[in-house]
Amino acid sequence: MSVAKAVRAALALGLAVPMLTACFEEPSPLDAVRDFLVGWQRGDYAGAARRADGDPAVVRQALEDVGVQLDAASFRFSLKGVKRDGDSAKAEYHAEVDLGENNPLWEYDSTLPLHRVDGQWKIQWSPSVIHPELHAGERFAVDVEPLARQPILDRANESLQDETIRYVAGVYPDKIADKAALCEQLSQVTGFAEDRLLSRIQSSPPQSFVPLATFGGKTFGQVRDKLKAITGISIRTDSLPVAPKSPKDIVGRVAAITPEAEQQLGGPQRAGDTVGRDGLQKAYQDQLTGSTETKVVILDSSGKQVKELKAWPGRANTSVRTTIDSGLQAAGDSAVTASQQVALVALQASTGEIRAVSTQGMNQQKDALAGKFPAGTTFSIIATDALLKSGFDPKQKVPCSADRSVAGARFQHVGYTGGATPSFAADFAHGCVTALASLARRVSGDAVVASAEKYGIGSPWELPLASFSGSRPKPASDAATAKLIAGQSVRVSPLSMALVAGAVKSGTWRPPVLVTSPSSPDPTAEVAPAAPPAPVPLDPTVVEQIRTLMRAGVTSGSARAAAAPGDPVYGVAAGIGYVVKKQRRDLSWFVGWQGDIAVAVLAESTDASAAATVAGRFFRAAGLKKP
Repeated sequence: MSVAKAVRAALALGLAVPMLTACFEEPSPLDAVRDFLVGWQRGDYAGAARRADGDPAVVRQALEDVGVQLDAASFRFSLKGVKRDGDSAKAEYHAEVDLGENNPLWEYDSTLPLHRVDGQWKIQWSPSVIHPELHAGERFAVDVEPLARQPILDRANESLQDETIRYVAGVYPDKIADKAALCEQLSQVTGFAEDRLLSRIQSSPPQSFVPLATFGGKTFGQVRDKLKAITGISIRTDSLPVAPKSPKDIVGRVAAITPEAEQQLGGPQRAGDTVGRDGLQKAYQDQLTGSTETKVVILDSSGKQVKELKAWPGRANTSVRTTIDSGLQAAGDSAVTASQQVALVALQASTGEIRAVSTQGMNQQKDALAGKFPAGTTFSIIATDALLKSGFDPKQKVPCSADRSVAGARFQHVGYTGGATPSFAADFAHGCVTALASLARRVSGDAVVASAEKYGIGSPWELPLASFSGSRPKPASDAATAKLIAGQSVRVSPLSMALVAGAVKSGTWRPPVLVTSPSSPDPTAEVAPAAPPAPVPLDPTVVEQIRTLMRAGVTSGSARAAAAPGDPVYGVAAGIGYVVKKQRRDLSWFVGWQGDIAVAVLAESTDASAAATVAGRFFRAAGLKKP
């Protein structure tokens, strides 16, 4: 390897080359170039200054100021070549300036003129050594233009946020007498790192407003007096669409940047100066904020821009469009208000698009989308699919007793018993758990599991938010099959059961959809998310029989409270008690549809019809009438 290549490789790796001078019989311009660039790169400004012919204090300060003016995380240099002509020489180098996390890499080429001074090679000092466009009396600055946070939209492109006031504390750098003192005081109030605040100020155009911290109304009220006591701080107000409308847990909340978020996001400012705390606001943080437009500019001594050296437009931010129907969402919200603990999920049966997620006393994401609850006899929809495929006749008489044991597993049913031996259709309509469990020997556990798979229970679909598609054990005995048929060993979410209802209505199971644009929560991700599972067509003959059974559930069964004007309502209702963390919980389910809107309701209640009552209120409020 040649000496020039060795120097270039060493500089590119940020390594000094102390022994290279041994390769020369007399001082070489490479020595000066090496010491100057490596010293500058490592922050040894005094060492770099000794290799220049200017006043060492002036050179040292100039090199140090460059890092401050650019708020640079690092400099890296590589030597492109050196040409010598007697007592003069010129070195060409390539610079890479890291402008900090979430900011671009600035690259440029420049030259170092050299000459001999008393037998030693020296850099001929001038500001153009730093950059060919930089002249005496001028300085660098980084000009940034944050993009306003974009809204999350419903399916009609209406915002799912209300405008809210944010308070922005910032400064005009040229009006601050003691920048360090201001940053020290602001750091004590906000918790932001003092050096980061100072770098942000020093790297900005002196006459521009530099935002340093953003506060919501409550927090601003707590720190207002402390901020006003800091000489040089200015307060601005911005109105941003960040206060979530229903469904609030799904839309998510937005907070002003905190010191903790600053460390994660890199620097005291970020595009829009807001960060999503949860929900879609967090899942689509980059999409909603984009990236800041950044410019490296040269300013004269008065702070006026004289040249733009480089500009990065940043990544555009765009809104996020959801499948939420604000009208149906309002209907869902009104339907759940009279309950203490309830979750409702409504979706379009023909598409799988989620139209409403309403809760009272529960979380719309953690419970409605991702909750893990026993399905109870609403699982009879899937068990019946397996029974019908095995040749079972729903007209067959099946006793509905108050108590029954199947292979040692005990089942109890409260309420309806059917008097004279009822048909399976009547048992289905009333959610008779003992009747369902008694059929464990009429169908294999594997067949029930296969039907569950076709209805998406345990399917690997994904949403931008945490969700649960369900889980079902593979039964190894008649007792285990009985528990599976009765829905006691199955765990589902309201969302997964709404998809089951949609599958019966449409004849095809479809994965859920919550966001239609963009297709990925992280548009910058190198690896695209897994493709959603394909729709699964169901046996049309079997599905039609299940529809008939579910219609009876509303006309004469335990789901009668779900009846509403307009299109016929189909559904099943169920009550189930189970123990979680040594405490008994009583749940009520409704799973069904009206028109093209499939619904699952889960209520914490000892009244098995509580969920059906909520569903009925929803259907009536939604006005799902025949066209």
